[in-house]
Amino acid sequence: MSTSSVASILIVDDDQGNLMALQELLQCLGQKLVLANSGEEALRRVLRDDFAVILLDARMPGIDGFETAKLIRDRQRSRHTPIIFVTGAYEDLGSMFRGYEVGAVDYIVKPVIPEVLKSKVSIFIELYAKNAALIREVAERLLTEERLRESEVKLRALAGRLQSVREQEQIRIAREIHDGLGQALTGLKMDLTWLVGKLRANQKPLIEKIASMFRLIDDTIHSVRKIASGLRPEVLDEAGLAAAIGWQAKDFQLRTGIRCMVDLLPESDGLDPERSTAVFRIFQEVLTNVARHANATRVDVHMRLDADLLKLQIQDNGKGITPVEIQNPKSLGILGMRERVLPFDGRIEISGIRGKGTHVAVSIPRGSN
Repeated sequence: MSTSSVASILIVDDDQGNLMALQELLQCLGQKLVLANSGEEALRRVLRDDFAVILLDARMPGIDGFETAKLIRDRQRSRHTPIIFVTGAYEDLGSMFRGYEVGAVDYIVKPVIPEVLKSKVSIFIELYAKNAALIREVAERLLTEERLRESEVKLRALAGRLQSVREQEQIRIAREIHDGLGQALTGLKMDLTWLVGKLRANQKPLIEKIASMFRLIDDTIHSVRKIASGLRPEVLDEAGLAAAIGWQAKDFQLRTGIRCMVDLLPESDGLDPERSTAVFRIFQEVLTNVARHANATRVDVHMRLDADLLKLQIQDNGKGITPVEIQNPKSLGILGMRERVLPFDGRIEISGIRGKGTHVAVSIPRGSN
């Protein structure tokens, strides 16, 4: 349907005088008037243009008005175009019923009363204008929705890229810290060991100082390993996701005192590095939330591989998350977890029961290795 502000009106009559009279009568409405002197010409016009209303003579040679109306109704483009029959006073009641049967919305008998005809045509012009405005509004909304979807896809792609870059940067920094500082500290211990071998037994103050330096170096090495593991646990790359989750659960228990019961079958592993990283980071975020908000004393962790779908379930016995907290747009941790599974067509479901704890279920297709 055209969205022009000026509507088109099709007038069909085999009598040229009637055509001119109707044209003159409707000229004041300020719309585009299209004339046709036969049913065949009217059908050609309807194929090319949209009309707010069609004024159709019932009795015409060739294809009469009734057949013309039926053919107009049979075409998808003009199926809902209003048709008003304009015919002579001699038409009987049966003809009127026939007109309504083929889709007419009204039936006007000649001679036409100008005010009546203009009033009826004006109504259909107004309806046409409102429909056109509605179509424009729908089209604009669809365009806006499409642009929003495109923006959302781009933002998610950017977020995924930023996560990937950040993860790679953390891997690089972790390796530099582990290899660079770790090797330097190990070398320093070796030098101190050599130095101790050169000291005499009566140089007790120096021996005690060096022993203190040994302890400081050992503490620093431990801190370096802890920092490197926080950035990127070596076990995730070297032993896989199941081992990394087991290691993280054990570390979490040591740090917080919250018991972690893990059930990780060997066959539940085998994800590619990107999926493994996403699941592991989600697990870390869940444990962080448990420590900060849950007031829990126990966390149960289960991981399985079911029909090429990895499933990780975490259940705590804390106070239980509420629906409001789950849907809170400021819950960046939950939003981050949801974003991590989207690139892999994964799902994350979070539910809580007040006083009985929170349950987090992560499912992600294993994909190809």
